[in-house]
Amino acid sequence: MRITEIPSPLIKWAGGKRQLLDRIDDRLPSKYGRYYEPFLGGGALFFHLQPKEATVNDLNRALINLYERVRDEHDVFVQVLSEIDGAIPHDKVEAKAYYYAMRDQYNQLLTSDTYTTETAALMVFINKHCFNGLYRVNAKGAFNVPYNNSLRASFEPENTRAVSEALGRATLMCGDFEAAVSDAKAGDFVFFDSPYVPVKETTFEAYTKEGFLEEDHRRLAALYRDLDARGSLLMLTNHNTPLIRELYEGYRIDVVDVARAINSDASKRHGTEVIVTNYLDR
Repeated sequence: MRITEIPSPLIKWAGGKRQLLDRIDDRLPSKYGRYYEPFLGGGALFFHLQPKEATVNDLNRALINLYERVRDEHDVFVQVLSEIDGAIPHDKVEAKAYYYAMRDQYNQLLTSDTYTTETAALMVFINKHCFNGLYRVNAKGAFNVPYNNSLRASFEPENTRAVSEALGRATLMCGDFEAAVSDAKAGDFVFFDSPYVPVKETTFEAYTKEGFLEEDHRRLAALYRDLDARGSLLMLTNHNTPLIRELYEGYRIDVVDVARAINSDASKRHGTEVIVTNYLDR
């Protein structure tokens, strides 16, 4: 079997970096030691780079469970997901009912803190079959995105194998971003893609469900400066806002245009983001 050279992310994730990869590539350090990504999400940059040594982290337990299962139980994961895919009816009305049944099953696993191969497979299935590929949970932690009417398969076998191999070279963590980089040292590369500051900074309400408030952004900025003092190579992405410019004053801040296709409001699908680095022009 031919293995995909550069695997694609298994799931679509809000704030994914696929569309920024070319501009991130242009700003990567020429060489570095260990790779760190404290807010892994869909992992677009991680899978693109496929570092030989890496520590990756995310606070979302279901997401890290998915990566652990794909890494450690690849064949079983593929079998379970294939069975879920294979059972979807061809009739669209029945397929819709099937999606909501799978969504309910997934939510039951989440609410009981059950993180198994089935949980991981269901996560991929609903991500590929939900509206706009948006992973969103309500205040009770239940996934609540409606069906997108798709009957397509949830994965590509070659890509899933390549993802498993890339994850096999990484240490996976599920916890606070500071803990994820506690052992980063001079010459290591840290890529920060945290939950974004709202474009309108009058409220952080949309981010409270993720537990990432303005105080967390300030804590992240303090960590950025601490890692800079250690000699680590740093890159951070976020919305182009006054708060971000304040927090990272003194570093190189490049403004880039982006399309936000995952936003359900078409008027908010275009904007600017920043790429903040501590090693360019030095």
